[in-house]
Amino acid sequence: MAASALPIVRDGDGQVTNVELFFDLVYVFAVTQLSHVLVAHTTIEGAVQTAILLGIVWQAWVYTTWMTTFLNPDRVAVRIVLLLLMLGSLVLATQLPRAFSDRGLTVAVTYVIMQVGREIFTAVALSGRELRRTFYRIVVWSSVSGIVMVAGAFAHDHAREALWVASIAIDLVGAAVGFWVPVLGRSVTTDWTISGRHFAERCQAFVLIALGESIVVTGATFSGLPGPTDAEVAAFVLAFLSSVGLWWIYFDRAADDSARVVDESDDPGRLGRNAFHSVHPLIVFGIIVTAAADEIVLDDPHVSSTSAAWLILGGVALYLVGHALFKAVVWQVVAWSRLGGAAILVLLVPLGPHVAGLALAAATVVVIAGVAVADRLVGRAA
Repeated sequence: MAASALPIVRDGDGQVTNVELFFDLVYVFAVTQLSHVLVAHTTIEGAVQTAILLGIVWQAWVYTTWMTTFLNPDRVAVRIVLLLLMLGSLVLATQLPRAFSDRGLTVAVTYVIMQVGREIFTAVALSGRELRRTFYRIVVWSSVSGIVMVAGAFAHDHAREALWVASIAIDLVGAAVGFWVPVLGRSVTTDWTISGRHFAERCQAFVLIALGESIVVTGATFSGLPGPTDAEVAAFVLAFLSSVGLWWIYFDRAADDSARVVDESDDPGRLGRNAFHSVHPLIVFGIIVTAAADEIVLDDPHVSSTSAAWLILGGVALYLVGHALFKAVVWQVVAWSRLGGAAILVLLVPLGPHVAGLALAAATVVVIAGVAVADRLVGRAA
């Protein structure tokens, strides 16, 4: 069938297309940039700034995923917009390390152009469908959050951080209240006629992007060592086992099961918003922090400090809490093994100045393995 003859709106088609996967490649670089930002600034402020930048990156990616959930990427017009968004994402990613110094305006303007431009295109492409009104509403909310984002670029230090957090919060609140605007009213999630499996699989792909970046960081750091010592080899093995464990916890059962639950739900839009759009950034941030910790321990397996302990233990703890929230939203269960594992890791943080980073890394692998075993022994409620 000719591309021009294809419907521009996807009606229940859950297949992820090649151009969507191609688009994702830019975000491998973006996640790597975020990891490097955190390694360069292993302070509370560095962690906060990295989290803010992840929020910007995630919003740019996930709203594009909403677009390709509704629109057919095999249509030439949609594909061209997707590739333009890919270019914008690449520009955005290159500026992330200096976003809080001299490149804030470039980050803000690029982000706003992507967010507003995408929603205008989607609204036009949905001409004649009720869903178009939802995207008109999103244009309004994206414009308001964009004004705040650009204003933040002209501020400095904590003021920029606060304004950018406010911009991201505006988008999240907008989604929570159905993007209500005067005259147009609000939308309801049952109006979002999406393929739940498509949206779930796209978000799962981003988790794989983050895990892949972790593997790249581990390999690149280890290959740069002049002559690996026994401790560095042990750190390399532990970093690999940690990545494998995080993958196992997410993809052994929960990934496929959650995609099926969303796809079969009476309200896949709501589950897509709550379980994937809102919760998954916590999971991804946990992986990014863990990747930064792996790099630090590989560089110096004997590192011992509170900041290093927070990275080594906190990254996995955040990942486990994020996945526990994910399971709570999808299945309404309390994942005690994940919450318990996160609590154990946090309780170990005070040992940071007294214990080598290699030992703390080993502790995280033990906790991850314990959670994985609990999944097999207890089942979904673990």
